[in-house]
Amino acid sequence: KVLATAFDTTLGGRKFDEVLVEYFCEEFGKKYKLDIKSKIRALLRLYQECERLKKLMSANASDLPMNIECFMNDIDVSGTMNRSKFLEMCEGLLARVEPPLRSVLDQARLRKEDIFAVEIVGGTTRIPAVKEKISKFFGKEVSTTLNADEAVARGCALQCALLSPAFKVREFSITDLIPYPISLRWNSPAEDSLCDCEVFPKNHPAPFSKVLTFYRKEPFTLEAYYSSPKELPYPDPAIAHFLVQKVTPQTDGSSSKVKVKVRVNIHGIFSVSSASLVEVHKSDENEEPMETDQHAKEEEKMQVDEEQQKAEEQQQNQPKNKAESEEMETCQADSKDKKVDQPPQAKKAKVKTTTVDLPIENQLVWQIGKDMLNLFIENEGKMIMQDKLEKERNDAKNAVEEYVYEMRDKLCGVYEKFVSEDDRNSFTLKLEDTEIWLYEDGEDQPKQVYIDKLAELKVSG
Repeated sequence: KVLATAFDTTLGGRKFDEVLVEYFCEEFGKKYKLDIKSKIRALLRLYQECERLKKLMSANASDLPMNIECFMNDIDVSGTMNRSKFLEMCEGLLARVEPPLRSVLDQARLRKEDIFAVEIVGGTTRIPAVKEKISKFFGKEVSTTLNADEAVARGCALQCALLSPAFKVREFSITDLIPYPISLRWNSPAEDSLCDCEVFPKNHPAPFSKVLTFYRKEPFTLEAYYSSPKELPYPDPAIAHFLVQKVTPQTDGSSSKVKVKVRVNIHGIFSVSSASLVEVHKSDENEEPMETDQHAKEEEKMQVDEEQQKAEEQQQNQPKNKAESEEMETCQADSKDKKVDQPPQAKKAKVKTTTVDLPIENQLVWQIGKDMLNLFIENEGKMIMQDKLEKERNDAKNAVEEYVYEMRDKLCGVYEKFVSEDDRNSFTLKLEDTEIWLYEDGEDQPKQVYIDKLAELKVSG
């Protein structure tokens, strides 16, 4: 069961990488006169190297080198970094670790003494300074029994198995919560103004359903939105508009009672799942007063029967109480007879209620139109085909390269006794020319060019 949640959406491992990237961009710019940010490929390569350096510094406090060959414009670059200098540059980021911890304790209404264990997950928690901040805040050593890199992925896989009918796994009872409060807004016909209500407050358990009651004479719209826009990672707090259709007044012209069921599912998605209208029908046939009394008499009879059964049980245990039990039954029977002799009550109209399901039109704010969705599907298909062609091109190129290395080894090995020296020298020269071609003019050629090149080599070899 999740009690509370707190987070900093702009604090993560990538932020620590960016600190290193900014530092080395400035250093290499001064040292080698390079504008790294102008070349996307060079910048991405620097990000990869900085991430690797960050992981090394988590286990080593000494100076660590960073060398990148042919980094940009065929220039090799190098630099050094150590943990203490890295932590100085990350002081602003490390100061943001504690506020979410304090916030989650306040929301859960817990004290630090109530916490039994603190489990950390995520690769960035391996940074000693981050681990130290968490440990210092809770006043205890953090636990690392989970796989920091794979814990979330394994949890997602388990959740998928629970949801999938194709897998049979042990059922887990999971009670999640809603991280952002959700409210509904609607037009009030009585006050001629907008009314709103917070349906699911922050940290409300999920999945969960609620039934709201409205009194309306005509169709109406419910607008769902997040109540705290400042906490959202997206600037627009709107969720959707739900139009409850076919709402009609009662036969006497009064407002109808409409019950609307709202739900947040296991995935945290809000929806208006159903709506129903309660119709009240008053029939002209009046109930006879004797029927009402008969109903009361049957209820009373049921009570008497229950007491008779109890009396019989007591009779088996205590025979002396038999007379008292019979006297009690007689008194109740007398009171029943007296009630029948009372004068008839006023006639009442018979009221029947029926429930009618109402259609709901969902107008999701961020729903993609069908035309746009089809365009995205078409573009995705093109990219899949392009990836397939690129893979086939790389496979053809690798086949040429593998053939060059394989035949070069065999000419000096298993084929040496069967090939003349002139043929071996000429074919070796041809293989070397092909290798040079692969790394120069043949680095980015169509698939058919590599196929033809391989066929040409196989004619000789």
